[in-house]
Amino acid sequence: MKKLMTLVLVFTVTAMSFAQKDEVKAIEKALKNSNFANAKSAVSAAEGLIGNMDDKMKAKFLFLKAQALYANGTASDGDIDKAITALEELKNHESSIGKLRYTEDANEMKIGMINSFITKANSDFETKNYKAAAIKFEKLYKMSPKDTTYLYYAASSAVTDQDYDRALDYYIQLKNLGYSGEKMNYYATNKETGEEDYFNDKSTRDFYVKAKSHIKPRDVKSEPKTAEIVKNIALIYVQNGETEKAISAIKDAKEENPNDYNLILSEANIYTKLGNNEKASELFHEALSLDPENPDLNYNVGFYAMNAEQYEDAKIAFKNALKYNPGFAEAALNLSTVIINEGNVLNDEMSSLGNSSADNKKYEELRAQKNEIFTKGAEVLESFIKTNPNSKNIDIYTQLKNIYGALGEMDKFNVMKAKIAEIEAGN
Repeated sequence: MKKLMTLVLVFTVTAMSFAQKDEVKAIEKALKNSNFANAKSAVSAAEGLIGNMDDKMKAKFLFLKAQALYANGTASDGDIDKAITALEELKNHESSIGKLRYTEDANEMKIGMINSFITKANSDFETKNYKAAAIKFEKLYKMSPKDTTYLYYAASSAVTDQDYDRALDYYIQLKNLGYSGEKMNYYATNKETGEEDYFNDKSTRDFYVKAKSHIKPRDVKSEPKTAEIVKNIALIYVQNGETEKAISAIKDAKEENPNDYNLILSEANIYTKLGNNEKASELFHEALSLDPENPDLNYNVGFYAMNAEQYEDAKIAFKNALKYNPGFAEAALNLSTVIINEGNVLNDEMSSLGNSSADNKKYEELRAQKNEIFTKGAEVLESFIKTNPNSKNIDIYTQLKNIYGALGEMDKFNVMKAKIAEIEAGN
């Protein structure tokens, strides 16, 4: 009886071994013919036998499984996730048994997957298919968890798509990972074109400088993304009606970075959204106290204050931005815009007047007042052009042209129109 049981056991194990090999061969055959549907079916059939596979067979099966599920990039999102998992399982398995038979192939496959997904994700983003881009960038992060920038791109894509729940999930992950997004960027000037080129790494940049095709190498550290991430988390909470969570998110970040004026501006923006302009104004001034002569900070304060309809604060900030950086075109434009908007406020009152002599007199008074304000708006841009005579910022000239048109100063209007045409012609 014992001999019979032994024979049965040996026969069963041998049969299983043959079954495993047959199923794995079926996967291989289907993959060779690019028949991914059959390959997937064979994977499903072999899945139940994986517990009885030896280490060598299991490694091979996991590699083939990943290929079958990925289907050369044509698979569904769910199957691609499973393919990524299979590759990780393969690498962990071979690492545990000390035999790296398929790990190198798995790494090559992953590199191919990453390159393919980078191309597709960037294409989706450029064609404004932000939802698809977010999903692909998330998969890139899953394939290469050390490259947290992919998760940041996923969050940016999701928030652009207004998929706030997905974006919030990504941003919270980034916050918990301590992602800052800071990195060194490498530049050098092309001697032939005179333009500055960007390089992915220092060694490549230095090679071109050494080859004397490029000069003036410089390294620039990117601005941290911490404040942006926390701001977006808070704004999504505001969008969802979770005010306390929004304020808490900002305060937690400020405790870790008390001197980060971008975080203070983000907090001010939150209070603006909540309609608490008094608190927002207080925070604008707090941010400026940290670096009062910083033109970018002054500009940002002006921008937030303008959106909060705190126009006096906005004008002061934009003026200071120009004071510390006379070539700051955006500051000049926005300062002019704030002033022009003060004149436009009079339009409603002017439109409400009747045709009586008193109303006509009032209308002329208001029109003169409006023209005076518009003239001040024009003077900001005229001063900028005088200080920056070589500027080709078409927005400056366009806004000035429009102001001259509103004032009825057609000679100046035509000068600006000609200047715009000159810039558009590349002169």
